[in-house]
Amino acid sequence: MDRPNQRTCARTQGEGGHAMELGFETIGNATLICHDHGPVLVTDPWTDGSAYFGSWTLSHEIPAAQREAIQACAYVWLSHGHPDHLSMESLGALRSCTLLVPNHFGHRMRDDLRGQGFKVHVLADRVWTQLSPRIRVMCLPDVNQDAVLLVDMDGRLLVNLNDAGDRGAGHFVRKVVSGYQESYLLALSGYGDADMINFFTEDGQRIAPHAAAKTPVGRTIARQAEFYGVRYFIPFSSMHKYQRADSVWASEYTTRLEDYGRGFESRTCSLLPAFIRHDFIRGQTERIQPRERVLRPVDPKAFGDDWSDSLDTDEVTALTTYFLGVEHLGRTLDFLRFRVGGREHVIEFQKRRFRRGITFEVPRGSLMSAVRYQVFDDLLIGNFMKTTLHGDFGAGRLYPDFSPYVAKYADNGQARTRNELRTYFADYRKRDPLGFLRAKVETHCVRPLQTQSAELLRMLLPQDSRGYRAAKETFWRVRRALL
Repeated sequence: MDRPNQRTCARTQGEGGHAMELGFETIGNATLICHDHGPVLVTDPWTDGSAYFGSWTLSHEIPAAQREAIQACAYVWLSHGHPDHLSMESLGALRSCTLLVPNHFGHRMRDDLRGQGFKVHVLADRVWTQLSPRIRVMCLPDVNQDAVLLVDMDGRLLVNLNDAGDRGAGHFVRKVVSGYQESYLLALSGYGDADMINFFTEDGQRIAPHAAAKTPVGRTIARQAEFYGVRYFIPFSSMHKYQRADSVWASEYTTRLEDYGRGFESRTCSLLPAFIRHDFIRGQTERIQPRERVLRPVDPKAFGDDWSDSLDTDEVTALTTYFLGVEHLGRTLDFLRFRVGGREHVIEFQKRRFRRGITFEVPRGSLMSAVRYQVFDDLLIGNFMKTTLHGDFGAGRLYPDFSPYVAKYADNGQARTRNELRTYFADYRKRDPLGFLRAKVETHCVRPLQTQSAELLRMLLPQDSRGYRAAKETFWRVRRALL
């Protein structure tokens, strides 16, 4: 591949006032900047604008030094299509860079970005790609259209897990990690608001999310780091704030920088700050202290959403066509109901049965944008859309039968019919048969068991009790053995 412009890169200096010969920086939401005689690679650069129809904004400003380093990089890796990772407003300043994307079925990211005029390179699965004399990367796509990036920096390993979690590749990652004496894990962590948590009962009462338990984040971080066998953990991919007036209620469940260390105890791993500048040559770690953003709630109308607007006939047709095209929904749901501008629109999957379904109350503008651009996950994660479940959905709620099939497989993977799904799953199974099986176990067995067990434990035992901690330790040991 083309080498970065080392002369340009060498001029970029960090917050400490010196150019970095070899090292990395973390800033923003999920932005990693890797240096080899200057900036070479940046991941998921969200530096400007908002995400999820204006619901999210960055929790902290991007300092000038890191912004300059990002713009000096030759390569940009994009993990997946969520707008807090793939920010089109932020990419506007990086048009001279080569965008590196995972080798996903359907190639939506590749095609959409090329259509916007960007130079895009698809990374081969599980193959090291040299970016500079001392930096090489390996990309691990998963069936959920996310990806892990391994970065080898002259014999040190960075594991950029971002939002991916372990969807079958955990065993492989642990094996790679075991070959390095110095390893760092960067992964989504926090109380759990980075998902749809805006659920209501049928009589209109909000259901407290799992994040309300405020389980000490440090404990989960320690177990995750030990699961992968890394030496250091850096909080990552969870640095956002809510700014829409209709989603700011969720701010109660976001994770502040001081929360990541709560409960952290490990004999094998150390917890580093979220925003750092680590110089391998100097052997120094400097804390970056960006300014925290102070926000006031913004009227949804500023983002094109007026809750009083209703759908016209053509929009109802487009909405119905969009969801009827996801064949899996017809086998698992009886209906979907959309309440828009005070009017209800029902999509029927079953004519004689009307027991299991979902009601979404949502403003017209973002709903139709989500349908038009096939980004329904952006509505779910924005947490201003109100969701009511009817019938038995279990602890997983929208998983595994709604969110993955609509947002991951259909929207991003372009696999909507039964035959398309067979081809889709066969593709990922062929790449890594054992990993694919582990992903299935994780999705259908481990995660539901984890959710149900956590709810039961919270009812029976105080979270700071020895029994609660012992039960959680047992779960992680079993999970490691299975996966």
